Amino acid sequence: MAFEYESDLSFIWRAPTKVIFGNKSSTLEVESELDSLGVDKALLVTDTFLAGHEMVANVKKAMGRRLAGVYDKCEPDSGLHLIEAGAAVAREVGATGVVSIGGGSSIDTAKGIAILIHKGGSIRDYDGINMLGGKVAPHIAIPTTAGTGSEVTYAAVVKDHEANAKILICDWNLIPDVALLDPTLLVGLPAKITAHTGIDALTHAIEGMHSMQREPIADAAALHAMRLVDRYLKRCIDKPDDLVARGQMLVAANLAGAAFGNAQVGLVHAMAHTVGARFKIPHGLANSIALPHVIRHNAEVCADVYAEAAKTLGLAEDGMSDADASEALAQHCYTLAGELGMEQKYSDVGVTEDALPELAELTLHDGALVYNPRPTFDPDEVLELWKKAY
Repeated sequence: MAFEYESDLSFIWRAPTKVIFGNKSSTLEVESELDSLGVDKALLVTDTFLAGHEMVANVKKAMGRRLAGVYDKCEPDSGLHLIEAGAAVAREVGATGVVSIGGGSSIDTAKGIAILIHKGGSIRDYDGINMLGGKVAPHIAIPTTAGTGSEVTYAAVVKDHEANAKILICDWNLIPDVALLDPTLLVGLPAKITAHTGIDALTHAIEGMHSMQREPIADAAALHAMRLVDRYLKRCIDKPDDLVARGQMLVAANLAGAAFGNAQVGLVHAMAHTVGARFKIPHGLANSIALPHVIRHNAEVCADVYAEAAKTLGLAEDGMSDADASEALAQHCYTLAGELGMEQKYSDVGVTEDALPELAELTLHDGALVYNPRPTFDPDEVLELWKKAY
């Protein structure tokens, strides 16, 4: 089947973030961008690991008099309580904007803080879709991993530790105003984090392309993101100090973030959100394990989409059927993860077999499932996928 769109296709594309790419952009541009946003006092938000790192010290120095204070308590699977605590610090120092530096959890925490700076209340008040009703405090995001694309997305994924579940706060007003993509910040990033976040970007691209809301501009971003991941991810592992490879992976993550931010994700993320909250598995790794199985599951209804991705990655030979090309894509994703040294079964990362029925049931309640191309609302059907990934 030819890869094409429905005759009555209509869509909206939004990519409002100002993206500045370049070596040292995190320090060369942050002060002028705060000026442009009219922010006199900004809270710097980062995680406990980076708190004492030179990169954070350099950004603090570059912010100059606009640095109102630092909140450095972010952690993986950032929680609602951390957002509340960060907002309290912001109020204490009189911050009117935020600068986040770190991975997706730090950026998502800063998104939550930006809400509370401007709107007040509790972060639980904004759980859901389009609950903000207007702008939040200005936000400059500086990613230190190449995967989540959170610097250009409209969502914050935050853990509710009391309920042991992840919640989604989604609103176009939540997208950061500026993203500073600085390849020098990723030099020496550990191989495991590089691999996990890189496959996260690949998953965003594939899911953005197979989504029920797929559209041509998002597809263009997704396809080029796939090319960049395929070309540069393993190079980052082999040559951790390669600035070109690190920079192109930042671009890949950014493109994939913009793609899925407009087109949405699907069943892979529904599974990853669920197992990540329950077993504290890194998000990119959770995505990676589910991805090949979901591609095979969805190929029944969108093999032409997967065939286009396979062609882009040089996996589809002339005359290959869409079904075979889909299988080639699924196998490629599985093989790539193995080559990167990633675990490839949930049983290898602490998931217990007796938890699978619960995980299947919880998957059905994740909002990402709505956009999956193949309607999947039967608990038994989802359980079979969990068993295959287990």
